[in-house]
Order: sequence, then C-alpha cells, then structure tokens
Amino acid sequence: MVLENKTARYTAEVAPLSDLSVDGKIDLMSIIEPFLGKEYNHQSLMELLEYCNPYPSLRFGVCSLIKKLEKQSEIWTQSPFTKKETPMEINGLVWMNDIESMAIEAEEKVNQGFRCIKFKVGALDFDSECRMLEVFRKKHASSKIEIRLDANGAFPDDLAKSMIKDLCRFEIHSIEQPIKTGNFDQMGKLCKEASIDIALDEELIGVELSKGKSLLKQIQPQYLVLKPTLIGGFDFCDRWVRLAQEFSIGWWSTSALEGNIGLFDIAQWVSSYSPRLPQGLGTGSLFVENFPAKTKVENGYLFCL
Repeated sequence: MVLENKTARYTAEVAPLSDLSVDGKIDLMSIIEPFLGKEYNHQSLMELLEYCNPYPSLRFGVCSLIKKLEKQSEIWTQSPFTKKETPMEINGLVWMNDIESMAIEAEEKVNQGFRCIKFKVGALDFDSECRMLEVFRKKHASSKIEIRLDANGAFPDDLAKSMIKDLCRFEIHSIEQPIKTGNFDQMGKLCKEASIDIALDEELIGVELSKGKSLLKQIQPQYLVLKPTLIGGFDFCDRWVRLAQEFSIGWWSTSALEGNIGLFDIAQWVSSYSPRLPQGLGTGSLFVENFPAKTKVENGYLFCL
C-alpha cells in the first residue's frame, strides 16, 4: 500500500493470514479498489481508516500510512532503537515440528544468543513435549534462559489446569492461549488458579475495543500479546496497552509473518514504549523473497539498520 504526495512516498504493508485474520479470506483488493488513485487529506484518510475497521489487515496498512504522513511516528524515530543506539531483545521462536527437530532448533537458538526461547506446545504428544522441555531445562537454568510457551488454544478445557501444572516444573515464564477463544469463564478461572502466568493472544483478535475493558476485567490475564496486523493498527494497540496498564497487565508484541516493511513499522511502534520484556519480532527471516531489510537479528536482539 503506497501513499504519495509532491515531496514523499510512503509505503505500508497489508499482510492478512488466511486462517487467523478476521479478513484473511476476504478479497481485500476488491474492498480497497474504489479508494485507490484518489487524492486524500487528513479528514478523508481518517474516514478511510474508519471504513477499514472490519478489515484489520487493511486498517493496519492505512494506519501505518497516516502515521508516516502526519509524522506522528516521530516518537518512533526518536526512540533509542530507531536511532540505532539500543537494540530490542526478542524471543527465539522454535517452530512446530517433530520433537527431535524442535529440540535441535531450541539449542540452535540458545547458541545464537537468545535468552528467551518460545516453544509451541499442544499439537504433539504432551508427554513427549514435557520430556523435551525437561531435557532443555536441565541444560539451561531459568536464571540464564527464559522459556515461554504458546498452546494456540490446543489444551482441552477440562485438562488445561492439570497440563499447566505438569509444565510448571520446567520454570515457565508464561503460556499463551492455553484453551480456545470464547470461553471467558474457563480462561478467567485458569488465569486465577493456574500455576503459570497466562497471556491472551488469539482471544484479542476480532474483539471490539468497546468490549476490551470488560473482557480484561472478567479474565484478568497476566499478559497480553499484541499483533498489530491482526488487531487493526497501532492506535488500536495503543488502546489495548492503556487497558493493560489500567489492570496492571504486562504485554509484548508479536509479528504475524509480516515482511520487512510491516516488521520494521511494528518494531518502531514497540520501541516507543521502551519495552522491558523480550518481544516476538523475529519472523522476518522466513521469507525467500522480501522487501529490503530494515532490521537484523543478532545475539537475540533486533537491531535497526
């Protein structure tokens, strides 16, 4: 998505995920086509932004363009990250695979300098996953390496609490979305009673911000995982951050397979908050073809180029 004026050209990314984005199975070109090639001022751009509310991926792109055009992103460009003074710590994501491959990849991530390793769990034999984590933890003390887990809603509602208890012995920092979305009562009970801190991830996708406060009040999670492309843009994420602060909930941001343009924009936004927790912004290296890189990953940190 490109916006041009007489002096500059601004580019933003629209990157829906077919199985996860609210608009992932919609022909977004047909949605945006009537608005292409027109002249815009601030008012008309804001109207376009509101029009895109039902389409989070499109809204993310329009929101990014507006921030670049209005130079609202100056707070980003003046952050220590964007000024190339301070890199941003990120987690090393171990992609879902067979147990042996995941164990090997986790060790590779440690050797690459990551101090926070994130494992996907719940898709394979649970006992085998536990044995993998046990072996990993015996090699790497919690004082040196942090473990995050992401279940992607895979745990059965009635077994989730006991499964989380089994995982607790591996000194886990947090687990994302242990059960499927929509079961607020059960999720709230887990957040209150589970032996590992819980982060909401998919639970936030498609939620109207007007209902965000009641959602957090009911569930009371320990963390939120904010994905700007799936949530609908940085202004929506800012509002989630304010709600998190109101309820003393921690948060971090995760990229959702954006290319280098979207990844850099997300990194700039995150850096404006001077994050203390490792972020989930290491997915840019997955693509064979991509836009020119504006970041690089080194020793477990994301650097601005």
